[in-house]
Amino acid sequence: MLYKTVIDIRNRLYDLGLFKTHSADIPTVSIGNITAGGTGKTPLVDFAVKHYSRKGLRSAILSRGYRRSTKGVRLVSDGRQIFLGAKEAGDECTMLAHNNPGTIVVVAEQRKAGIDYIIERFAGKLPDVVLLDDAFQHRKISRDLDIVVISSIAPFFDDRLLPFGKLREPVRSLHRADLLVLSKVKDRQHVSELENRLRETAIPLIITGLRPGKPVPIGAPDRPLHGKVIALAGIGQPEGFLVSLQESGMDVTLKAFFPDHADFPQPEIEKLVNKAEQESLSLVMTEKDYYRFRDKEKMLRTMAKLPCFYLPVSMTIPEGQELLERMLDEVVGAKRR
Repeated sequence: MLYKTVIDIRNRLYDLGLFKTHSADIPTVSIGNITAGGTGKTPLVDFAVKHYSRKGLRSAILSRGYRRSTKGVRLVSDGRQIFLGAKEAGDECTMLAHNNPGTIVVVAEQRKAGIDYIIERFAGKLPDVVLLDDAFQHRKISRDLDIVVISSIAPFFDDRLLPFGKLREPVRSLHRADLLVLSKVKDRQHVSELENRLRETAIPLIITGLRPGKPVPIGAPDRPLHGKVIALAGIGQPEGFLVSLQESGMDVTLKAFFPDHADFPQPEIEKLVNKAEQESLSLVMTEKDYYRFRDKEKMLRTMAKLPCFYLPVSMTIPEGQELLERMLDEVVGAKRR
């Protein structure tokens, strides 16, 4: 009740204009959610960056850098050089920086401070658009496009607010969104009820899924991937990772799941490696988890004893890609006019 009251009052004050919203003076796209963890925002941010890049436009990604060891505003990448690893910047931001050369990546708890830094630091050549990662609740910065990502794996209409559920704010807050994205869809029939309820909001809706790529070896590239694997993940909603492994033809013998953004304990990793050695198993992790392991030399040496891989995934859009791309383009076109 207390949490709900605080959220309701805060949103009401923003709606009435009593809490000030600052214009970024740069086209801004917010990609967020109303639930905690694992909805699939990062693949959408990656898609948007690559979409703008194909059009010759330069993006900046602004995120709080969840579970990072640093505080305040930090430059992860200036588009030419990557300065921070997952420990200092957060795993998702580090992964996005490595996968999108030429993209500015900044972390900041306060989005306004991050925007001010980008404008000052890159005054000579401002980015064409700023992508606000996980910013639906951060209303201090105005946005030209507000996208909310909803996981089909964990429907929220009957969920409860934090701390007893995963809702960050009431479902009615969806009215602020310009576009809804139903993510991680594998079978449209299984999500038809959720899809129908989302369409009842009258907010434009697109459908997305995830497509696994080719497993990437960690360490020695000549170690083949065995069919039987240990699935290692520290992400929200790891069920989607299991589906991707199965779609790639892997037989998951053991699941080793940790909390989202977990700092993997060395003893637990050593146990997994020993079991994998004894039973001739491969170890496969998510790409996001791999970027946390990059900073852990001791763990990497431990895992080098066996075939170890990470599985990249990319977003597919079975319905609504043209709508999404048009809305992304309109953001930049409106500011240029």
